[in-house]
Amino acid sequence: MNSVLQVVLLGILEGVTEFLPVSSTGHLLIGERLGLGQRSEVFNIVIQAGAILAVTLIYWRRLWALTTGLREPEQRDYALKLFVAFAITAVLGLVVKKLGFELPETVTPIAWALIIGGFWMIAAERFAARASRQTHISWPAAIVVGVAQIIAGVFPGTSRSGATIFAAMFVGTGDRSAATEFSFLVGIPTMYAASAYALMKELSRGTGGENWSELAIAFVVSSVTAFIVVKWLIRYIQTHTFTLFAWYRIALGIALLVWLPSGS
Repeated sequence: MNSVLQVVLLGILEGVTEFLPVSSTGHLLIGERLGLGQRSEVFNIVIQAGAILAVTLIYWRRLWALTTGLREPEQRDYALKLFVAFAITAVLGLVVKKLGFELPETVTPIAWALIIGGFWMIAAERFAARASRQTHISWPAAIVVGVAQIIAGVFPGTSRSGATIFAAMFVGTGDRSAATEFSFLVGIPTMYAASAYALMKELSRGTGGENWSELAIAFVVSSVTAFIVVKWLIRYIQTHTFTLFAWYRIALGIALLVWLPSGS
């Protein structure tokens, strides 16, 4: 397969799966096994940054309102909750890095994370259906979201967006749109910081024979794709649940366990 086509397909794959609750890690692993090739860590970081940029552009008005409206109690309260969720993730992330706790990105742990996460999503949807449709992000929800981001980082295949959205729903945010917005907003600084840290770490080791033109193509494709997908998701969840994604995760996890070797 042509190398440019490969990076375009990888960019599309990243853009589609980064913010859907289905695990971009699992899908990129499948892409590698289907002939798209194993890419460098720098490549994976850059295409992830493309997806983050797309969400930043989608929510720029909300971010601007939060930045300029800190004198308003409601805006200040929301911004403080975002900051606390991010701070919890940052502190726990440093602890996890210091302890060196990291699971390998191989088929078995990713497959099980997909399956367990799928059942977790179904349970969260049922819990939210019985709870009041609360659009307010509570302090417990903000704290749990911060912890959930670390869990998603430690366990490949969990999905950061899935873990944070359904953590918020489990602790009382019955409105999935409100939970999704908070998840995406707190994910912007979190993922920028994580990408910058990982990129600096990789660049300090040298980039080898990195093809920067292909990297640029993948970045643009990831950004455009993520923009379209997130716009669609925001509209979709206004009238639909996440249950379809949950069953998709379960089916994908089972397929990975059956068809791909466990050590790959």
